Amino acid sequence: MSAAPPSAHPIRVLSVIPPMTQLNTPYPSTAYLTGFLRSRGVDAVQEDLALKLVLRLLSPAGLDDIRARAEALPKKRRTPLVQGFLDHFARYRYTVDPTIAFLQGRDPTIAHRIASRTFLPEGPRFDAVDAYVDPDDPEGGDPLAWAFGALGLADRARHLATLYLNELADILRDAVDARFEFVRYAETLAMSQPTFEPLAAALAAAPTLVDAYLKDLTLEALSRHSPQVVLVSTPFPGSVYGAFRIAQAIKAAHPEIVTVLGGGFVNTELRELAEPRVFDHFDYVTLDDGERPLLALLEHLQGRRGRSRLVRTFVRDADTGQVRYINLAEPDVPFAEVGTPTWDGLPLDGYLSVLDMLNPMHRLWSDGRWNKLTVAHGCYWKKCSFCDVSLDYIGRYDGAAAGLLVDRIEAIIAETGQTGFHFVDEAAPPKALRALAEELLRRGLAISWWGNIRFEKSFSPELCQLLADSGCIAVSGGLEVASDRLLQLMKKGVSVEQVARVTHAFTAAGVLVHAYLMYGFPTQTVHDTVDALEYVRQLFEAGCIQSGFFHRFACTVHSPVGRNPEEFGVTLVALPEITFAKNDVGFIDPTGVDHDRLGKALNKALYNYMHGIGLDTDVRAWFEDKVPRPRVARHFIARALGA
Repeated sequence: MSAAPPSAHPIRVLSVIPPMTQLNTPYPSTAYLTGFLRSRGVDAVQEDLALKLVLRLLSPAGLDDIRARAEALPKKRRTPLVQGFLDHFARYRYTVDPTIAFLQGRDPTIAHRIASRTFLPEGPRFDAVDAYVDPDDPEGGDPLAWAFGALGLADRARHLATLYLNELADILRDAVDARFEFVRYAETLAMSQPTFEPLAAALAAAPTLVDAYLKDLTLEALSRHSPQVVLVSTPFPGSVYGAFRIAQAIKAAHPEIVTVLGGGFVNTELRELAEPRVFDHFDYVTLDDGERPLLALLEHLQGRRGRSRLVRTFVRDADTGQVRYINLAEPDVPFAEVGTPTWDGLPLDGYLSVLDMLNPMHRLWSDGRWNKLTVAHGCYWKKCSFCDVSLDYIGRYDGAAAGLLVDRIEAIIAETGQTGFHFVDEAAPPKALRALAEELLRRGLAISWWGNIRFEKSFSPELCQLLADSGCIAVSGGLEVASDRLLQLMKKGVSVEQVARVTHAFTAAGVLVHAYLMYGFPTQTVHDTVDALEYVRQLFEAGCIQSGFFHRFACTVHSPVGRNPEEFGVTLVALPEITFAKNDVGFIDPTGVDHDRLGKALNKALYNYMHGIGLDTDVRAWFEDKVPRPRVARHFIARALGA
């Protein structure tokens, strides 16, 4: 049964971030919604329950509870990791608070003890450090120095502290909750799950310690804010289980509170939702940008709009018990009118600055608290064959004037005291970035910023330098498969030569360049893969890119490949009857290539390239199996840059 509509008096709305999202900075969805609702006179507040859960677990009292659960396990069920935790518990308990304080930036002096490698208990996670020994030093030398260069004291300490956190997560997984992860928490219960059954079974099971903590935190938030409506934002599958546990706790204690589910996961996976049991936990499920649906819903809850006039909202019919989708056609709120996101209510001094040493761009992302901001809604290109271009968050492009964007930047700096910005656009338009850079320079506003772009020719050396002068420190863009044939099939609208020139221009301006890379695209042959790796090698060798990441292509039902597979030479695997999540879809590629096996070689090569290793090695040496000689000229990129 749905919650009863509140009376017509003002409604307090609480937006929450469920576990798990990210530890280094707030996920921006609640900040955007809270800022927007306040701009419309709504009493709106927010909480990051993901961060609070981690901080409560990783505390002396939390470790006490974890130990109790571990000791309750029969000895034969205790993994070596759990037994090591019990054997060295006093040391874990003694070190957890100082380590968390260090990663929060509250106690930098403890770095000396952490970096000494005599302070933290070291389990299997630390084996990766000791694996990097100097082959030219009979005693192995300094593993961290050989693997990663001359790290400063603070960086060494943060790398070791990050390993320590990951080890505690491993212990939690072995002793308390087998699904626990800092990011991909229980994601298999939700990701492309055709039925609600796995999630329903997990929610019906006896709560774990993690579940109990999350319930307590949820009830504490309700007591603090006394909301009539709770919005739960689920950006990806790893936050869905936590979102449902939050709603479960709310409905058990306060069934009168209206619960609403939205976010990226809903927008991509629940567009055909037909499972009534979802509404045992959530009264409403909304699609796409939340501003217009929420305004309509709040008017409905105040008795000023009938239910038939809701916008992009799933409900459960009270008479039939079936799911209904209601969508009164109303224009979306223009991007220029969504207001300025606010971080009021989020513990900005509590986030953890962890350190990813393997990938420069991942390090940039994790190593600091970035204000998240969008330059424009959607993607101005919206043609890529692998992308969900049919969905609103990609397909509806809507920009805002540079002056308004910088007004928002100034307001955020005034609120947070932080001048670092991550522009989270799918691909920020060159024209908009030029205008933004010019406005930042005109106002004399010193910020650091980075974001996603397309490597298109509009990014001239002059523009790249202008962006760097305005504070741009890094860009990331999709090279995907470094093959002109496949780039054309993908409809990327770029060539390898063009990518080389653009990335070189950014590098020359002092901007870090990260390339999104892909393998396993339809009709991609072994020879295509070898060629692509040769292009990537040359791009690193020429100093065009400094960072990269290989993604395995996944076909989604919303992409051009998923909608028109015959155009790409593949056949889709028939999906079962779906009542819950629908996104990824299998396909049969007539090439029959074992892309997973090739992927191991690609990632090994890329890791070495990012550390300046193996750039003069024949790319065929990275593959376990015999592969053909690359068809790419040995100095293709160098010649492209010289043209």
